[in-house]
Amino acid sequence: MSTPQNLRVVGDRIEQLLDDLQAAADPRIFDRAAELLRLVTELYGGALARIVEILETAAPKALDEMRHDDLVASLLLVHGLNNDPLEGRIEAALASVRPLLTAHGGDVELLDIDADVGAVRLRLLGSCDGCPSSADTLRMAVERSILEHAPEIVIFDVEQPSQATPGTPIALTTKPVYTECPAELAST
Repeated sequence: MSTPQNLRVVGDRIEQLLDDLQAAADPRIFDRAAELLRLVTELYGGALARIVEILETAAPKALDEMRHDDLVASLLLVHGLNNDPLEGRIEAALASVRPLLTAHGGDVELLDIDADVGAVRLRLLGSCDGCPSSADTLRMAVERSILEHAPEIVIFDVEQPSQATPGTPIALTTKPVYTECPAELAST
């Protein structure tokens, strides 16, 4: 069975192949290939919709479990078949990365969601603020988790307050620059 990480690689490879094909192929050939991919996706989406319809009646508990599986949930979302509210999915995404942030003395707070444009506004809290790796932590952990739970989110607006007490949001100021993570300096 493929892991979600391997399937991300497959998705990235599909996108790369489409980009390569679009750059190299005759536009008519590319349009036919894109149509083929769209039709296959539509076919599988229709079958997935039928599976959801059957499970809603025959096995609602199994359907609920499927909706909470990262891979299946992402496919359901792509086809408009996941009825979990956007805010709940984003909060679940943040909850899944909080242990990592907490280990570095930080946290992240959801400030706002604009579903119409696919945007979230977040704030870093605690020792992760000001840490040179905090931007990478946010991009690699928080954004990835949000994208897995809510792929319709495409804009990340991040407030990064300066020298906060862990867990306490403060007003925006100029952020200090560290050469090492303050949480790591405190533990040595």
